[in-house]
Amino acid sequence: MSQRVPLPRSVPTEWPAEGPVGNQRLTSSVAVVLLVLLAVEGATLLNLGPAIRVHVFVGMMLLPPVALKLASTGYRLIRYYAGAAAYVRRGTPILLARLLGPVVVFLTVLLLATGVALLYVPPGHGLLVTAHKASFVLWFGAMSLHVLLHIFELPQSGVQDWLPRTKRIAGVISRREVVLGSVLIGAVVGFIFLPGATPWQHWLAGFGAGSG
Repeated sequence: MSQRVPLPRSVPTEWPAEGPVGNQRLTSSVAVVLLVLLAVEGATLLNLGPAIRVHVFVGMMLLPPVALKLASTGYRLIRYYAGAAAYVRRGTPILLARLLGPVVVFLTVLLLATGVALLYVPPGHGLLVTAHKASFVLWFGAMSLHVLLHIFELPQSGVQDWLPRTKRIAGVISRREVVLGSVLIGAVVGFIFLPGATPWQHWLAGFGAGSG
């Protein structure tokens, strides 16, 4: 009687879940989305008058992805300081990144908050406009340094969940859905707030063109 030859096991398409790695991939994926949206937002500043509606739409669209990134990084910190073994083994970012993190968070919240508030006040120069501009200048400097500190890890970890030939870990579908969901919700938020750009569009065209 011939012996039955065991069939080779199929290669798993998904590796077991590993909390810190999945968290890093989620954080990096949404960071890539934010960099694209921020690049568009920054481009509108070159000629804000005609681009004010795009500026407002993209600015409001940023809210859900920013919230997702804050939640993802916050979760990592909570798990680390709660003593979760996998997160403790992975460690924390370098000291400069840890010190810069709260500054970036504060300036990001301030920049977005003043931007939303401007949609509820009459167009014109004022303290709120000054605060929005000042927070942008400070935020841009802090964010530039923040990006430089992560420039080497971001291209790799930010796309691993989206490429077919990379090591997959459990939860890839959920992470994709969360990131895409934040973008779609952001688009809805952008459309909701878009009418608030109309008064500013008229003001910039009639009185403030070029004052940005």
